[in-house]
Amino acid sequence: MDHLFVVDGSAATPAVDTDLPAENLHERQHLQEWVISHPQVLGDDVLVVTAEYDRWASESDGTSARDRLDVLGIDASGRLVVAELKRGSAERNIHLQAITYAALVSRFTLDTLAAAHSDFLTRRGELVGVETARDRLLAHVDGELVPEVLRRPRLVLLASSFPKQVTHSVVWLSEMSIDIDLVQVRLWRVGEQLVAGFTKLYPTPEVEEFTLAPAREEAATVIQKAEQRSRAKNAVHSIVETGVLPDGTVLLLEPGSGVTEEQRTAIATWAAEEPARLRVRWRNNTAKPLTWDKDAVSYSATGLAEEVCRQVLDRDLTGIQGTTWWVVADEQDVPAANGQDWSVLAGRNLVDLSSEVRDQGRDWSDLHAILKALPPNRWTTYGDLATVIGSGAMAVGAHVSSCRQCTGPWRVLRARGTVSPGFTWSDPSRTDSVTDVLTAAGITFSGEHADPDQRADATMLRSLVDLDGSA
Repeated sequence: MDHLFVVDGSAATPAVDTDLPAENLHERQHLQEWVISHPQVLGDDVLVVTAEYDRWASESDGTSARDRLDVLGIDASGRLVVAELKRGSAERNIHLQAITYAALVSRFTLDTLAAAHSDFLTRRGELVGVETARDRLLAHVDGELVPEVLRRPRLVLLASSFPKQVTHSVVWLSEMSIDIDLVQVRLWRVGEQLVAGFTKLYPTPEVEEFTLAPAREEAATVIQKAEQRSRAKNAVHSIVETGVLPDGTVLLLEPGSGVTEEQRTAIATWAAEEPARLRVRWRNNTAKPLTWDKDAVSYSATGLAEEVCRQVLDRDLTGIQGTTWWVVADEQDVPAANGQDWSVLAGRNLVDLSSEVRDQGRDWSDLHAILKALPPNRWTTYGDLATVIGSGAMAVGAHVSSCRQCTGPWRVLRARGTVSPGFTWSDPSRTDSVTDVLTAAGITFSGEHADPDQRADATMLRSLVDLDGSA
């Protein structure tokens, strides 16, 4: 039991132990604000991304609109921190709530996080756009968010006390390599003042060093190897199966996971000496989909990344995930698949692409509702729609291009308000231009660009429909 004293010289007066309910202090109004103002209680170098988050993609996952994640943070390593707060004693299922939220946020991308952070700051009186929010997040993690790290959030349960069911479960989860902390909040009254204290109950430094660390290190090695093999296979298979990249697509070398920053710089310098070293051509073959311009030989994504390392670094490197090394080029000499727009695909590596194409089998009723509610004199973008429904711009573009339930798909433009070069009418007999149709609906153009003031951004799109996706 902790004892707190107010010291005045040789006199020590004990502070009166109290708690939040007794002092009429509330979870959201008070405790949550303390955590937001002082996120160090959740761990070192934690930036609060959002609080009271309820923008889940749909209710098909069992999470209703009233389910709100208390606090979501991100540490300097790029790992998400899911915090579940209770002003009194924790409920018996608090760890299950946190695990559910961790599972949901583990699918978040940089776009999702940037939109959530922008919305959070705006709600708190700081008008911050999505791009600025994105820059702040990247600055906090030194410019890079690694998808594999994002998918393994750390959990923090914060309450005044924890029942045995919770502590026993947390110990077991920790031994199973789930990072989960128990933090106790205490309150004392000192005269007219209240003093709050936050103590990490579990795991203690000794437990982390001597018990959990060896088991986690062994488990992490196994998990890493399995994930690398699975991602490398699944990313390529997903892209080939969906046909999102036509044969001949140009991809460029941008070293991803498995190398240090110094090695990455050496590879970039070497590649810049000869343009053919940078370029590969995609072929829809699951075994060896990349043909290198340098030698016209076909490779797997990881096989070519390893070959580059051998030529530049004169050594074999293990742990490379080659599907993070190759990104879609801005300029292409083949048409995009399914009427897609190359600008939606450009800059995405194979892992990013596969994550989005897997989303194409989702329930699109929320997207249909938004497009149906969009006023005729407004236009929007693939990215804005993706942000609102929790999908990806590429998946949205692929769906809109082939969907007959989407109302007015010609109102979905590129980010700068231009018509996608790959747009085609669902009725092949139509010959009128998209620009003429939009102009007739009241949207003004300056050259090829639609009026940016008539763009329905993510915030406006959210206002068009209820949280359950109905208009």
